[in-house]
Amino acid sequence: MAQGRLDLGDVGLHAIMSPIRSGGRRLAYAIEFVDVSKCFQLRHEGPLSFQSLFLNLIRFRLRHRRTPYWVLRGVSFAVEPGEMLGIVGVNGAGKSTVLKLVSRIIEPTSGRVMVNGRVSALLELGAGFHPDLTGRENVYLNGSILGLSRSEIRRKFDEIVQFADLESSIDIPVRYYSSGMYMRLGFSVAIYADPQILLVDEVLAVGDYAFQLKCLNRVEALKKQGVTVLFVSHDMDKIKEMCDRAIWLDGGGVRAEGNPQEVVGQYLRGFSDQDLSDLNQDKKFMRGQRWGSGEVEILDVSFLDGDGVPRTSFVTGEPFEMRLHYLAHKRVKSPVFGMAFYTSDGTWINGSNTYTSDYDIPWIEGEGVVSYRLDSLPLLEGSYLFSAVAYDFSGPMPQAYDHLDKAFVIQVRPSDKIKETLGVVYIPCRWEHRSC
Repeated sequence: MAQGRLDLGDVGLHAIMSPIRSGGRRLAYAIEFVDVSKCFQLRHEGPLSFQSLFLNLIRFRLRHRRTPYWVLRGVSFAVEPGEMLGIVGVNGAGKSTVLKLVSRIIEPTSGRVMVNGRVSALLELGAGFHPDLTGRENVYLNGSILGLSRSEIRRKFDEIVQFADLESSIDIPVRYYSSGMYMRLGFSVAIYADPQILLVDEVLAVGDYAFQLKCLNRVEALKKQGVTVLFVSHDMDKIKEMCDRAIWLDGGGVRAEGNPQEVVGQYLRGFSDQDLSDLNQDKKFMRGQRWGSGEVEILDVSFLDGDGVPRTSFVTGEPFEMRLHYLAHKRVKSPVFGMAFYTSDGTWINGSNTYTSDYDIPWIEGEGVVSYRLDSLPLLEGSYLFSAVAYDFSGPMPQAYDHLDKAFVIQVRPSDKIKETLGVVYIPCRWEHRSC
């Protein structure tokens, strides 16, 4: 194969799962990068006046200055058929470039990229949709772009629409779709295209939290069916939970490769507390759902350390405070404020509120702040979802004024003083032994 050329084999799933040997040496990989480098040319052009443009044309030269920008340098790795590989790294590290090389959107500057199997890429959902066509028409259009025949699309059509939750809107032009509806339909078409290799690039944050879980479950099901998955995400817990192996791209190369837990740990330890706080701050209100009558509105939720400094990155065992900033649009008697911790997959860990804690707030009106404090944060290393709520407990059933469900993210890092790493919660204990 010529240098820099991408091989794409359109073979069946039974073929990539069977022993394909080259000269009797080894099983063929689903994806293989061999000393791959990718360079982009950055153009620097200042705004030109008509006079300067005219003078440059007379002088037979234009002000085109190009600077080489190497995204990848000598990257080598391989992915086994049916394996799920997570790719982590900061923005600009080359994660999306790797996926575009596999999908042949771009080609390498040097080295070889070899792919065995039909590729479906969840990179820019709905990129092939035409705004003037209906959802139904776009399913057929996008499906054909992904390699499905018309009869295959017809057979899968009902499943595609049902998965996207768009039964009532499928015959409406997609220009009238919300961004969430647009992306849900794009995701659904892509995953029903019978991929042998699936590329996923931060597109699982489509729709509400329930739909995100639905997407993740579908990707997990495809993996169990033998589909090879390349998974790029800033959600480190999803990388650890779902992937068989992970690589960390940094500085144009592979910084670490192997067990996802270990690779993610190395990656996160390179961040400062402020870096992690900034990373998590970007996720505020991106998750979860919100409901309530609105008499009391939660304006903001902030997380603080023992010195009162706002952060979203904490260490197991250190002081922790949540401040809930609210606005009561009228005088409200005996409101109840609460919170809850969840794992990144939505498993409830713990919840507390002012009612069960016997902390009575007689009434509120206007703006105010409620604080929840822990002397020692018991959560072990990982990312956690956080809910904040305001309720009316005066009737037979609690009624929500405002409920922000799993809307916030905090990151917990390991403590040098606490060696426990297994599980979710740190429970102090003592061990004793005696001979009988």
